[in-house]
Amino acid sequence: MYDRAIVHMDLDSFFVSVECLKNSALRGKPLIIGGVSNRGVVASCSYEARKFGVHSAMPVKMALRLCPDAIVMRGDMDSYSRHSSLITEIIKEEAPIFEKTSIDEFYLDLTGMDRYFGCYKWSGELRQKIIKESGLPISFGLSVNKTVSKVGTGEAKPNGSIQIESGREKGFLAPLSIRKIPGVGKETYKRLSFMGVRTVKTLSDIPVKLLEREFGKSGSVLWQKANGIDHTPIEPYSEQKSMSAERTLHEDTLDLKFIKGLLADLTDKLSYELRSEQKLCSVITVKVRYADFNTYTRQKSIPYTANDRELARLALTLFDQLYERRQLIRLVGVKFSGLVRGAYQIRLFEDTQEGINLMRAMDSIRQKYGKDAIGYSCIDPRKAPKEEKIYNLK
Repeated sequence: MYDRAIVHMDLDSFFVSVECLKNSALRGKPLIIGGVSNRGVVASCSYEARKFGVHSAMPVKMALRLCPDAIVMRGDMDSYSRHSSLITEIIKEEAPIFEKTSIDEFYLDLTGMDRYFGCYKWSGELRQKIIKESGLPISFGLSVNKTVSKVGTGEAKPNGSIQIESGREKGFLAPLSIRKIPGVGKETYKRLSFMGVRTVKTLSDIPVKLLEREFGKSGSVLWQKANGIDHTPIEPYSEQKSMSAERTLHEDTLDLKFIKGLLADLTDKLSYELRSEQKLCSVITVKVRYADFNTYTRQKSIPYTANDRELARLALTLFDQLYERRQLIRLVGVKFSGLVRGAYQIRLFEDTQEGINLMRAMDSIRQKYGKDAIGYSCIDPRKAPKEEKIYNLK
């Protein structure tokens, strides 16, 4: 019996699995999904490619040096989004409460279901239903919280399941590498390794005060996760959430170069808000209000993303489609909707390592000095907007 029962479900090598579903000849072969240019990065790779040391976010050029026989494909985000929506609908029909954290990852809260139906049995039947109806492999972990369940899913892959019974969290985590702990990135791993910490057991035994001294507030979080403690709630999934921003101009204008620069800047800053809140959007809407106060909008459904340059490109495309009256413009706005929780996933088919590093560096500066501290050079500073409004809607 679980006081709290949390299931983490993750589609195995999602992009690769979808491509293999579309073309069975790819099964069993080293496959890389990502940018096809020399500067592209790996979005996903098959387990056959991983045996050679290939992993996501690695430059494709390096991946091919490790695995020369790998097949490189650009990928199809529209197709991946459709399959993600299918899985979401299946889970939505069955699960009492669930949270979608990315295009291929879900948390389910089954607390209380043990009284009527075994949580592990129920989860297994849901997994089989997903496999049958989608044709895609999926793994899951069941435990008392998000952290342990997520780690469990990683241990159950590929295409498996695991149950960590209540009270056994620390014993399950103890022998694992600290790399397995969610939130332990490259830099944190380096610092912990320098301290001689390489297993979760060692990390869990370090006094929390010492970790707080070394890592600040995140040190306490590290200690809790290493000890199997995580009270983070499931945030019920909703596609109705949105965030938007709009600006009323100081003077009505026909200066399209300025308007487009303003719209790009607006989208860039809103994209940062999106990433800061660890969300991705699947719909973008552009709004134009003319001097006579007539207002028009145009929207487009897109693959889940939080990439500033891609969203700015889409916003400008929608503006070009929308602006037909050739009248003075009073206000422009942009809205992101169809939001899901989840860290930004590399736009693996267009992103370059340089672009990724630039976006991360800009985000780091904004986190330290504020969202207006840095931006792309696209607006004439002499034409300051009259008013800016940002909304986070539910």
